[in-house]
Amino acid sequence: MESIQAPMLKRVKPINFLFFRTETTVEELKQFFEVAPELYKEAVTNNLTVTGPVHWHYIDFYGDIERPFTLEIALPVSEVMQDYDGKFHFKRTEDFSCVSLIHEGNWLEIPKSYQRIMEFANSKQLQLLGINREVYVNVDFVHTEANSTEIQMGVQ
Repeated sequence: MESIQAPMLKRVKPINFLFFRTETTVEELKQFFEVAPELYKEAVTNNLTVTGPVHWHYIDFYGDIERPFTLEIALPVSEVMQDYDGKFHFKRTEDFSCVSLIHEGNWLEIPKSYQRIMEFANSKQLQLLGINREVYVNVDFVHTEANSTEIQMGVQ
């Protein structure tokens, strides 16, 4: 079942993240599914409180599935460790202005939700920044209709 929620403008306050970064393409995304459990393990190892669900951030992605872009798989955590020397990175984001929509159900249908967001942004004459976030509120690989994903497309 696809989302029926209307897109809305939203400002996301700064968030602390423990994250993984790579250059990739849409076709290669499946190989990164195991990064999230590693992020959780690293947070626990460093006594960090996990403060929200996993995000996937798509940077310099404008819809061309052949073109490489930057992917960040990010876990919200309680603090940015200044002396961290591990395999991941830390950052605190700035305010993030976006068009947001909750996509309920199978990710194969997610392009329809992105299209709805782009139509909304165009109707409001908003400039897309090429920075998109997917916040995985609930992930169910067996019963995909139970997936709940907040899509946030950066705008100005």
